[in-house]
Amino acid sequence: MALSRRTYLTVVGSTAVIAGCSTGSADVPSYDVPTVTSPETVSSYLSDTSNFDGSMLDLTGRDEVEVAVGTEGNNGNNAYSPVAIQVETGTTVVWEWIRGSHNVVDTDDTFRSDIGTGLTFEHTFQETGTYTYYCSPHERYGMKGAVVVE
Repeated sequence: MALSRRTYLTVVGSTAVIAGCSTGSADVPSYDVPTVTSPETVSSYLSDTSNFDGSMLDLTGRDEVEVAVGTEGNNGNNAYSPVAIQVETGTTVVWEWIRGSHNVVDTDDTFRSDIGTGLTFEHTFQETGTYTYYCSPHERYGMKGAVVVE
């Protein structure tokens, strides 16, 4: 029986937590897509986020996209990757924990995950708009992200 990527990461992440060790190199999603300039609201919100360069990935045309939680950035493993994305309505964003104890909290309380390690959290965006989010334990370090839904 073949394991899905999500199941595999859950099993491997849980094993690492039980064993008390790190999983080493992380499985960060990589997209070969164009970037677009972030709207001012996103640029302003992410201005103190070390892995934000003023652009966001254009991930329109996909049913599901992944964002890694706990990637390198903001003076530790305190970043989301990719940090800013553009999607269409109906797209599901799946946040996958790769390191550390984090969460995903929308600034307008539209969605909120648990705090933990080795988690997976998803939200399907049904309405257009700009959604900004953060990790409550690490927001002060700049662990923030954005989803722009067109």
